[in-house]
Amino acid sequence: MPTVEEFEEILGCPLGGRKLYLLLRFYPSVVRVAKVVKILAQELDQVKQNWNGVVGVPRRCLEEKAKALANQGEWTSFIDILAFLIFGVVLFPNVEGLVDLAVIDAFLVFHHGKESPIVSIFADMSNMFDRRCEKSGTRIVCYIPALYVWLVSHLFRQEGRPVCSLQGHRSCAEKGKANWDQLLASMEGASDNWFPCWKEGRTRILSSCEGFPNVPLMGTRGCISYNTILVIRQLGYPMRGVPSEESIVPFIAWGFSDPNARVLQGVHKAWDVV
Repeated sequence: MPTVEEFEEILGCPLGGRKLYLLLRFYPSVVRVAKVVKILAQELDQVKQNWNGVVGVPRRCLEEKAKALANQGEWTSFIDILAFLIFGVVLFPNVEGLVDLAVIDAFLVFHHGKESPIVSIFADMSNMFDRRCEKSGTRIVCYIPALYVWLVSHLFRQEGRPVCSLQGHRSCAEKGKANWDQLLASMEGASDNWFPCWKEGRTRILSSCEGFPNVPLMGTRGCISYNTILVIRQLGYPMRGVPSEESIVPFIAWGFSDPNARVLQGVHKAWDVV
């Protein structure tokens, strides 16, 4: 499975000593959002939409504003809205055609506070996998570029040591559907590239948080556990014995409603001491 350390490399956004972004359930005001997207607060309030309880700004409005800014040569504001759209469409996809307030909050905190969104992105991806697995025949359409880079880094061995996962995947030849089917069907455990070369020398491993037997991830949709013990081999370490039952029990808290308030407080407290 993908790991937090791999996603740091793939997305080029290492945690390092940066403060971690965790949703506080207090969404930004219309006035604050309007300053970033260069749309009058009154106008923004009128175009704001609510789709089954998810409140946000239509992507079409942001795209139109970006085009207008480009035509006027206002490139600084254009870049802000482009980054805004990347957060809503690529990094935190939720409702198609809508950039919701949770995503807007993540962008503003990253843009102004420089807090790292990696854990939130990883949490949303894990939640997406969990929800899709509950629905038979449902296809995964989110996070495909990042997951593709992750997949080929474990399927193809590179000569030398690529600087990062993105550099390594470029040497993968284009393959049609039949080629991929044949390749994946012939894969065996011994042929997997468990520990890609670009991970060598990175000793920092996210393994647990205080008060939890594993790592509780908080995204823009809720919380889900990350059981590092299950991917210890991918991180370059041998598994020693059978994992304890406590360490592999799944932990999922969907949404930020009052019944989950105590759990969310526990997750925030745990990350404060990481």
